[in-house]
Amino acid sequence: MDKKQDSRNESINIEINLLVEAIRAKFGYDFRNYSRAHIKRRILHRLGLSGLDSISEMQGKVLHDEGFIQDLLNDLSITVTEMFRDPDFYIALRKEVLPALRTWPFFRIWHAGCSTGEEVYSMAILLSEEGLYDRAQIYATDFNRRALQTAKEGIYPAEHIREYSSNYQKAKGKGDLSDYYNSSYNSVIMNNALKKNIVFAEHNLVTDSDFTEANLIVCRNVLIYFDRELQYKTHNLFLNSLVPGGYLCLGSKETLQFSDTFPYFNVVDESQKIYRKKYILPSQPGYDEA
Repeated sequence: MDKKQDSRNESINIEINLLVEAIRAKFGYDFRNYSRAHIKRRILHRLGLSGLDSISEMQGKVLHDEGFIQDLLNDLSITVTEMFRDPDFYIALRKEVLPALRTWPFFRIWHAGCSTGEEVYSMAILLSEEGLYDRAQIYATDFNRRALQTAKEGIYPAEHIREYSSNYQKAKGKGDLSDYYNSSYNSVIMNNALKKNIVFAEHNLVTDSDFTEANLIVCRNVLIYFDRELQYKTHNLFLNSLVPGGYLCLGSKETLQFSDTFPYFNVVDESQKIYRKKYILPSQPGYDEA
């Protein structure tokens, strides 16, 4: 029985590798260095919903059915998010990062892997309350087109608002979350004033290059789905995308500590995974000082 199960698992792994390679060759999305457990779990989930008999059969549908590949890409991307997620992080932003942003007459923020945009609007609210929004340009990027469209629209289920409002209060919000949205039937719509300095754009952390010269990069709870090689590659991407003195914010389960980029950052808040790029950098292979 164990041998049969081992053989089945081996066959599934081979089929997954072939599917991942087919997606890369046909569509340019490269999941080879994503966590294997995450990829396997999400592909088997889609297989179960599809009514197909095997991953090999699913590969044909992926290659020839545009709607199906979008469903699968949505499965494989990371869309777990909420407004003011981890309130202590936003308290740390107010205390440790915003005072430095205040010293710049204009600054850029890159939300990498922004998913459906809840945390982008959280940042916009935070900046508004600190009188900094008009100095900011926020770039919110993701490779998931459906998630980006939701983020652009800024329309969210009303059933989530109680949790979001609780997060906002715990994050020391200065008003009421309802100040920033309008209710419509079973949804809430984020105010247009929050959107005016936000640019939503497609960007793939795996295959694309530096996105902007940022003063602050926020990429929380995305890298945990990457293997170590891809994590280190992304760390270098962020290093090259930050201005000297710029800040990098990662998720609570992520760290720069064991990365080859760690010597080029100062730790601002280890518990909240906030780092600041040094003004004077030692020589680094692959670092573009220009």
